[in-house]
Amino acid sequence: MNCELTKHQIDFYQTNGYLLIENFLNEAELSFWREAVTEAIQQRGGKKMPGSDAKLGEDDGINKDSDYYGKVFDQMLNLWQTNDAVKKIMLDENIGKMVADLAGWDGTRIWHDQALIKRPWANPTSWHLDTPFWSFSDRRAMSIWVALDDATVENGCLYFIPGSFHSTSFENPGIGKNMDAVFDFYPQFIKSKSVAVPMKAGSCSFHNGLTIHGAGANMTNGFRRAMTCAYMPEGATFNGIKNILSDEQVSKLKIGDLLNDNNQNPLIYSKGGLS
Repeated sequence: MNCELTKHQIDFYQTNGYLLIENFLNEAELSFWREAVTEAIQQRGGKKMPGSDAKLGEDDGINKDSDYYGKVFDQMLNLWQTNDAVKKIMLDENIGKMVADLAGWDGTRIWHDQALIKRPWANPTSWHLDTPFWSFSDRRAMSIWVALDDATVENGCLYFIPGSFHSTSFENPGIGKNMDAVFDFYPQFIKSKSVAVPMKAGSCSFHNGLTIHGAGANMTNGFRRAMTCAYMPEGATFNGIKNILSDEQVSKLKIGDLLNDNNQNPLIYSKGGLS
């Protein structure tokens, strides 16, 4: 795993809100990730996440225009909770340290992982932000996005608006039919130049959850598979949004409570060492 970050890479991320890392995984690691994710998805039987009966293509109450959204990508969450191989991948301390170094925090907790699969001819993913969906509010929160297939301009690679995270807030139109809906909230970026980030399988990107980003349509007859994970800092607190939490979990939380349940949000890196 190519997990050593240079000062230039950290500076680039902190300026632009995203970072591409070529050849993040070697061939053997990529094969392991692919097999693990494929197995974990098959085990789910179409269910999107543990503790929920929602299935692929159904309205999850989070994203608007569910008919359209169901054809944007297949989304499976928290595979680490139901598959040991994915758990080994996601709880890797080396990734946790990369996240901490980029974000500038001392401890990294997983918010949730998710497999994102664009099927042949899938709809584009409209411009959006990530962090406003989540049950905590931290301007440094971020995600890793690992390409399991080549992500190209033709099959739906990621696009970013560099530097946008410096002035976006926690307002978000969600992922829907209108590619430009985010600019109703952030009109200052409507004339910004976006950057396409195609990548070979085994490469990855990191992006801040407040960086405006999206992905193109899949204009091919093949799949575009990616494995992602969202991260929060140690010490993050509940903001009242349910997101992936169960009704039972939410019933036990009040706004301001620490999100420090290792069964739900494991600590994968601490500057002082994991106990």
